[in-house]
Amino acid sequence: MTSTSTQRIAFLGCGSMNESILAGLLTAGLDPALVTATVRRAERARELEERYGVRTLATSGHDGANVEAASGADVVVLGVKPVGIVAMAQEIADALKPSTVVLSVAAAVSIAMIEEALPQGQPVVRSMPNTPARLGRGVLSISAGSSAGPEHMERARALLEAAGTVVEIPEDQVDALSAVSGSGPAYAFYLAEAMAAAGVELGLEPELSERIARETVAGAGFMLAEPDADAAALRKAVTSPKGTTHSAIEAFEERGLARIVADGARAATARAAEITRELGGASSS
Repeated sequence: MTSTSTQRIAFLGCGSMNESILAGLLTAGLDPALVTATVRRAERARELEERYGVRTLATSGHDGANVEAASGADVVVLGVKPVGIVAMAQEIADALKPSTVVLSVAAAVSIAMIEEALPQGQPVVRSMPNTPARLGRGVLSISAGSSAGPEHMERARALLEAAGTVVEIPEDQVDALSAVSGSGPAYAFYLAEAMAAAGVELGLEPELSERIARETVAGAGFMLAEPDADAAALRKAVTSPKGTTHSAIEAFEERGLARIVADGARAATARAAEITRELGGASSS
């Protein structure tokens, strides 16, 4: 187990992403007694307690649930929807120890927005995870706030490694990373949809076409996950000169598929920046 093994961790909001991280930590050996989680509904609280054995508080029946969970915690993971992150940071500010690392996994909420809601000098780390984290195969970035030193970043890294590959980047690269890894799973799913539709157009039964497209994309993903895998090399290995795959790749290139993907990623980046500005205006009003 990593350096998180003796630290008290609070998960404020336990949707799919925070639950994925929690499950990974417990699988890696974290003592459930070191974890407190908060959720909105009592039914959801009971579900998490039964599934993981962690103390879970429902905010619907306990106004001070988030403050209670954050008190004494070494790491507090903010996992509510982006629009609620700043308000939550304000709510727990007085309950935090000066050394507590506040880790946000919310999209579009900047470190500066969170730091402004917390005591001066509070260590803040921002993470951008993606959905495969629920399978332990995610990509999760970490970016340091103005008061987050190497030891705080290591605490965040140790916690998030339970959900996948952790990469450290400056915050000004988060939107670009999100356009690749955050939105990227949807690109792969879209490709699988398009492949299945193409199979039907060529005469395959819809159920069969969907199945083989799904398994093909998933299988290619496993090949990419191999150590030292290289996407270009793998593609070339399948693409025999003047063969069937070569004809398909040529058609993709003629229609500018790579440019289309780049344009999509650029659009995602622009929208992420726009959402951040919108949330910044909302939190200051």
